[in-house]
Amino acid sequence: MEPWRAKAFPVIKDLVTDRGAFDRIIAKGGFVSVNTGQAQDANNLPVNKDDAEKAMDAAACIGCGACVAACPNSAAMLFVSAKISQLALLPQGQPERDRRAVAMIDQMDEEGFGNCTNIGACEAECPKEIKLTNIARMNRDYIGAMTGSNEAGFRE
Repeated sequence: MEPWRAKAFPVIKDLVTDRGAFDRIIAKGGFVSVNTGQAQDANNLPVNKDDAEKAMDAAACIGCGACVAACPNSAAMLFVSAKISQLALLPQGQPERDRRAVAMIDQMDEEGFGNCTNIGACEAECPKEIKLTNIARMNRDYIGAMTGSNEAGFRE
């Protein structure tokens, strides 16, 4: 089980690992506030094509953990950034955008994942071709939320 060297993915037996750390990260911020009233017309919230495509690409992450296994630091930043990006790029995800980045990254750190050093092994091994640009977006959101810069146009 050498590839599963992440302490956040403890080996249970043979080829079975506990990947509950991913679930706990998602629970910290993988949601949007919704009005539980009548459904809005889909055209009420226009989303430009580039943002919609980036959000869909990020949403393709299946949480398989290949990124963690490939990373020499056992970082989960590609997974977390994909989950943050899929919501951060859409209008529905804006109300919690700053809180989401801080909460999910803090939980990732609490789980014991390593830090990203931009080696790129995660992107190379990802079966869904999640891009490193999501990590850059996540870092901008996190830094902006921590410094209060997001309101001043810190975002991409």
